[in-house]
Amino acid sequence: MRVFVLLFNPRTENEGIHTLRIGDRNTILMFESEDDATRYALLLEAQDFASPTPEALDLEEIEEFCRDAGYDSKLIHEGELAIPPETNLEELEWQPEAPESEDDNLPSSELDRIRRQLEGLL
Repeated sequence: MRVFVLLFNPRTENEGIHTLRIGDRNTILMFESEDDATRYALLLEAQDFASPTPEALDLEEIEEFCRDAGYDSKLIHEGELAIPPETNLEELEWQPEAPESEDDNLPSSELDRIRRQLEGLL
């Protein structure tokens, strides 16, 4: 069976999955309907949350991921109205921006040299 989960930055090195924090457990919502998953994603976006993308995956694959990660899962049946909580976690385990690699961090002296060269072109 195919279900839809909400992913951030799908198919990138900085991919994340949307979870709800229920008590001390993370729960992944699995939607039967892509329309319901899209509606939930739009509700998240309206709350100034990062914009997730509904992605179709095998139910067994998500359940195995949940077991391996120590997460719970909840199946949202087609037509069932799921509404995001009004509050978001202050600190996320996943960061919306892709992490910078060490190669991207130039020493400030090198940045100053490049800046001077660019200014010289003006």
